[in-house]
Amino acid sequence: MAQEVEGAARSATATTITFGDRVAAAVDAKRSQLLVGLDPRPELLPVELRGDIYRSRASAADAVGRFCRGLIDAVAPYVVGVKAQLAYFETLGADGLRAFEEICEYARAANLLVVADGKRGDIGSTARAYADSYLEQREDRPPPVDALTVSPYLGSDSIEPFLAACRRAGNGIFCLVKTSNAGSADLQDAALSDGRPLWHHVAALVDEWGQDLVGERGLSSVGAVVGATYPRAVAEARKLMPRAILLLPGVGAQGGTPADVARAFTSGPASALVPVSRSVIYAFRVDGADWRKAAAAESARLRGEVWAVSGW
Repeated sequence: MAQEVEGAARSATATTITFGDRVAAAVDAKRSQLLVGLDPRPELLPVELRGDIYRSRASAADAVGRFCRGLIDAVAPYVVGVKAQLAYFETLGADGLRAFEEICEYARAANLLVVADGKRGDIGSTARAYADSYLEQREDRPPPVDALTVSPYLGSDSIEPFLAACRRAGNGIFCLVKTSNAGSADLQDAALSDGRPLWHHVAALVDEWGQDLVGERGLSSVGAVVGATYPRAVAEARKLMPRAILLLPGVGAQGGTPADVARAFTSGPASALVPVSRSVIYAFRVDGADWRKAAAAESARLRGEVWAVSGW
């Protein structure tokens, strides 16, 4: 009996599709490397959804849920997934987290990948709890998301629980390496004794952590967040982490352009993903069009531009 159980476990492990392979399949199917960021702020919702947001957090969470589901319907033909910013859901308390889980399920039903942008990072049992919350199967249900952003700046013991979850469930993580904000230079660009910036050392660790999580398409389940606002860093990161999927925030409202991320794709068409949030989900505030049509049009435009600069 024990041998049968062991054999079944080996079979399940062997048939688990890695996150890198799932990203590659999605990019091939959609000819897109775009993620739409779900950063819903109740006060910025379309007028038709804003009516009851000030009555209670439950009402605001319901409005946010309707907004995100409408966006998913609109952009699904043009994107491979969504990147849900947890902070905007957490601020609405338990109702917001309920809306987050419902939106994740809705996106998956639309055959989209779901990245939770939580930037989690801690040690020991706390890191394991974060990994369990987002990356592990729940009873007979799949993990709530396909990947989670994490901070590696607490060291390898803070990352190992996430790596273990990725091995078991076939999910992924994106480690913060060189972030898009101006203040990232305060720490991430600090020079080491050999002259390298600190983030180069972190990139080398990310490459090492992902070595045993490389799928059949040559991409690791351990990815890296690198700001599109630093085109030179994007090129350097690609060389330092040739198997990592790069998550490249900063295109759109932060000032980055598709051309700034072109060098990220030298490891293949699926070797980088470009999340775009405000410029898509709030496009209706610029041109006054229906919010769904505006989001669809902007995501379609960016999908084409990013694909073109990727060279594939």
